[in-house]
Amino acid sequence: MFYFRRKGWEVPDSQATDEAIFMSRRRFAKSLAAGSILATAAPAALIAGSGEALAKRVPLTVEGDPSADLYPVIRNPRYKFSREITPAEINASYNNFYEFGSHKSVWKAAQDLKTRPWMVKVDGMVEKPFDIAIDDLLKQVRLEERVYRHRCVEAWSMVVPWSGFPLADLVKLAKPLGKAKYVRFESFHDSGMASGQKAFWYPWPYTEGVTMAEAMNELPFMVTGAYGQPMAKQFGAPLRLALPWKYGFKHIKSIQRVTFTDQRPETFWEKLAAREYGFWANVNPEVTHPRWSQATERVLGSQERVPTQLYNGYGEFVASLYEGMKGEALFK
Repeated sequence: MFYFRRKGWEVPDSQATDEAIFMSRRRFAKSLAAGSILATAAPAALIAGSGEALAKRVPLTVEGDPSADLYPVIRNPRYKFSREITPAEINASYNNFYEFGSHKSVWKAAQDLKTRPWMVKVDGMVEKPFDIAIDDLLKQVRLEERVYRHRCVEAWSMVVPWSGFPLADLVKLAKPLGKAKYVRFESFHDSGMASGQKAFWYPWPYTEGVTMAEAMNELPFMVTGAYGQPMAKQFGAPLRLALPWKYGFKHIKSIQRVTFTDQRPETFWEKLAAREYGFWANVNPEVTHPRWSQATERVLGSQERVPTQLYNGYGEFVASLYEGMKGEALFK
């Protein structure tokens, strides 16, 4: 299915856990997932609201961000798109950020996120582990803008102008050893700041991972801004990952640690519900979620529903990464 002739960009989860606690966590995860998908079926008008009203009350950037002078950045023309960019006020008011809650209006609670000082630890199988402040990291990379499609596992989608730098550039800065096979990402863990992290049944901190081959592909993008400004807190400031051919739960937010390892990371959602959310999470319209179809997607902020594409339409860039991998659950 991934042999498209058109450009792929051009679209027409000292004490043993008590059994009762363990089981309640599993039940909660299942009910939560069911609730989240029902939330996505809300009429677009209720989600969108008034664009002008939303723009006045929803923060679209971090006020006083020391990196503000770096934006806007030049858009990379290689990454073409044909659908309209999702309005910033819509995107900024409809988010998944479980550190601050499981509802889609999490942007309000996410304003408690403290983005400075912000240190990123790079460790594991590298020549020399190091810690670096986000603003010092920004001085060592060249920022650009890429307009990417984003496909949530909940069957909604959006188009976003992200600013940032290729993950491959961070890999090069890290100087991993030859035996490193994976890159593991870890978000912050501060339940005093992030209300959602008081939920003990979640395996905090949020973790994700990709293979070294995926990390060195041109598409993975370390995001630091959006819509020509420093990234809003609800987007996962000050550093998140964009993997446009994978479902959105792979796009870890507010990254504080990057570890190179020879062991495949067990990710946040794998720990919670491995049957439903796997390591690979590549988009495929023909592979259903256990509880809903992935054949189509609702375009965020509109009434439009469009067919979903294999690898979210990016197959020409990434399909070769998965050749000869029979037996792997590539599409969940």
